[in-house]
Amino acid sequence: MRHVRFMLIVFLSLFLLVSAVPEKNKASAPTLDRFEIGRHTFFDFGPPFDFYELLLVRPSRSGSLVQRIILTPPGEGCSAPAAMETASATMNESVSTILGDANPCAIPEKELRRELKRCKHCSVFSGANVTLRIPCGTNSRLIRSDILDRDMFSAARSTPEHTSWTMQLLTRLDRALGPGVMEKPVFSIAEEQKSTEANLDSETRERLESGAYDELFPKAGIKLADIYRASQVPLPSPSIQLLSVSPFAPQDPLLPNYPPLAKAARIQGTVLFSVVVDEMGNPGIVTFWHGNKLLLEAVRQTVNSWRFPKEAAGQMISASFQFSLNCPTPQN
Repeated sequence: MRHVRFMLIVFLSLFLLVSAVPEKNKASAPTLDRFEIGRHTFFDFGPPFDFYELLLVRPSRSGSLVQRIILTPPGEGCSAPAAMETASATMNESVSTILGDANPCAIPEKELRRELKRCKHCSVFSGANVTLRIPCGTNSRLIRSDILDRDMFSAARSTPEHTSWTMQLLTRLDRALGPGVMEKPVFSIAEEQKSTEANLDSETRERLESGAYDELFPKAGIKLADIYRASQVPLPSPSIQLLSVSPFAPQDPLLPNYPPLAKAARIQGTVLFSVVVDEMGNPGIVTFWHGNKLLLEAVRQTVNSWRFPKEAAGQMISASFQFSLNCPTPQN
């Protein structure tokens, strides 16, 4: 009897000791005060086909500061230059509150690997590769989630637990930051390249350039640091030259503007035309002999603003413009 009682006491003591371990670990869990997310969103239409987003969440005086950097890799020539966009917002919540009830440091690696293998042989036309980097004690932990097109566009109930949590976290950050990759138009006319260098603090800029965020995109075929550096190189400006005009030149001839649609379509070349000058020195109807249709209207509007000397009255003026994109030659 004493032996049985002794065994029960030992068993109860061990049970209480083991039961106390999770509470001890929970109490010693590190406070999560910052994290970083790399999101590579890809589509089967474009260009561009790929967008690389960096989401940085840090504590601030009123809650948390969220910064988003969208980097688009360079395409061919000037038609799809490398680009960088930045946005920031303040959330009136702590970093740990933004993360929600889930503790990223406590998610078992086995569960994460299982989610990554959930659709290994499925056809995926668009989606996102997401990597969360978070400090867990003295080490940083990388947590990956692959979000498939059915997760992005149909919100299927079969989305695994941790992938669903990742999507909810990203949705909260996107709502705070405003329109992002998913709100971009399918087709757009490129505007003049604008530098956003001033929108980045020096620490973030240095970390971008040094490759400190590259590991957040393990499946990318290009390094984030390389995209950033390419986005800071200004593109050559298109140029327009008056090649010839005879037998009389206009007084203070203006040059046409390069039509945005022609730039987007990568149209360049020579426009040949003629015009008869009236007795007041004004040009008449412009007759085109050669040139792309996307360039003609810009030339017509400019020539109509020309004025010729009195000696040119009744004369037919022949002239030509050269439109040049000055783009680098694509590498094969």
